Amino acid sequence: MWAFFERLLDTSSLSPHGICLLWEPELIWLHAVSDAVIAASYFSIAIALSIFASKRRDVDFGWVFWAFALFMTACGFTHLFSIMTLWVPIYGIEGLIKAMTALISIITALMLWPLLPRVLALPSLSQLRATELALAQEGMQRREAEDMLRHAQKMDAIGQLTGGVAHDFNNLLTIISGNLEIADRSLRSWGDGTRERLARAIANAASGAQRAAMLTQRLLAFARRQALDPRITNVSQLTGGMADFFKRTLGENIELEISGGASQWPVEVDPSQMEAAILNLVINAKDAMAGKGKLTIEIGNAFLDESYSQQNPDVPVGEYLKIEISDTGCGMSREVQERAFDPFFTTKEPGQGTGLGLSQVYGFVKQSGGHIRIHSKVGEGTGVNIYLPRARAAAAPAVEEAEGAPVVGSLGRESILVVEDEADVRSYLVETLRDLNYRVHEAADGAAALKLYDSDPFRVDLLLTDIVMPGMNGRQLAREMQSRVSKLKVLFITGYSGDAVVHQGRLDPGVSLLQKPLTQTLLAAKIRDLLDRH
Repeated sequence: MWAFFERLLDTSSLSPHGICLLWEPELIWLHAVSDAVIAASYFSIAIALSIFASKRRDVDFGWVFWAFALFMTACGFTHLFSIMTLWVPIYGIEGLIKAMTALISIITALMLWPLLPRVLALPSLSQLRATELALAQEGMQRREAEDMLRHAQKMDAIGQLTGGVAHDFNNLLTIISGNLEIADRSLRSWGDGTRERLARAIANAASGAQRAAMLTQRLLAFARRQALDPRITNVSQLTGGMADFFKRTLGENIELEISGGASQWPVEVDPSQMEAAILNLVINAKDAMAGKGKLTIEIGNAFLDESYSQQNPDVPVGEYLKIEISDTGCGMSREVQERAFDPFFTTKEPGQGTGLGLSQVYGFVKQSGGHIRIHSKVGEGTGVNIYLPRARAAAAPAVEEAEGAPVVGSLGRESILVVEDEADVRSYLVETLRDLNYRVHEAADGAAALKLYDSDPFRVDLLLTDIVMPGMNGRQLAREMQSRVSKLKVLFITGYSGDAVVHQGRLDPGVSLLQKPLTQTLLAAKIRDLLDRH
């Protein structure tokens, strides 16, 4: 073998290729320049293919580019040796280079044939156009998604409308319930028979007005526009205080189990709305069990991790208080679960429910920064999980309100300025406050109130004002009056407050608010509480 290579590389008996060209300069340089240009082109193509293959590693069949780059490099060297053999007879080395080029070309060719079916399977121009059409359809779907977003924004506008309707409706209810109270007080001086009959009719009317008031509160809760007064709350303590009431509500044939203790984290919620939400779920569970079964209220700490947050994008990772209310009732189908939080949706018989209970709970939980989900199987019962963000402050001790407390009016010569744009509501408020022995001044709007005071300043201990009024709203009026009267107490009343004293669904700090419709008892207690503060 070594002797073969020695003979192959021996140039002593060989003559350069230039002799065959008779050393004609024109022929010599024609071959030399042509081979040099061809070699440079081959090398250039090889370099370009190598750069492309190294930069675009994502391209299918990338090895083909490397194979062609190697093949082009070998071809370039064969032409370089063709130039050299014009003057030096190294035909053996030139032959080896050509043999290597041949081997590379054979390997490349053999690799290309199996690749051919896959290359033919690449999309044609028409297929690419079809793909382009598919992308256009995807763009249309995106636009439809944007339309859905706009629809959600319209739903938010509907929520705004709901708030406006609730405002006007609560004004009407204040007129009804307020005048019924006045009539009831007046009837006490009549004969027994007439008084009893009219008192019963008035009580029925007042009950209807109160039910309508609860309806508007549920509408506002669903729209997440109710004015919440959040406080640091121990839900275990709050729920434990309602245990006896739950037992009376459920009846003797439904077993109640409440678990949770002092180690549970506090949360920042409106306690009265929290009670209403839990009560709604308890009543729903009672109806689902048809008077017999077991209701479990389980309160505990929970950590919602990244995986849970990914499945529920609106839920931040963090520490939560979990309130699970489960029953052994009839359960819900998947279709019912998907619509359970829709307003006015109910599976109960006509007249048995408004369809606003769960939507009210949903609105309250969301407005409180929490998360709610339902898990249920038909025939196995239902569980509702409420997750509320942990509050870092400690919960304040619960303060029990005395039931049936006497109505307390003015203790002296206290004066109240009433500002309400609805004349009938204003009339009711003025008469009620005078019955409570307060001195009362009244105005139809903010501008009129300021004009009344500025024309002849008088003593004002408390400003009782509506929030939503034409022109100057109640919050603006309060600032103007407090700049005139130092230490002026302010009590806002509203059917729907908008954003004047409520932001992110929460009352602004230091704001006292009563929701319409009002009663004499509620109004008297709140006014007395404000005036007695130092």
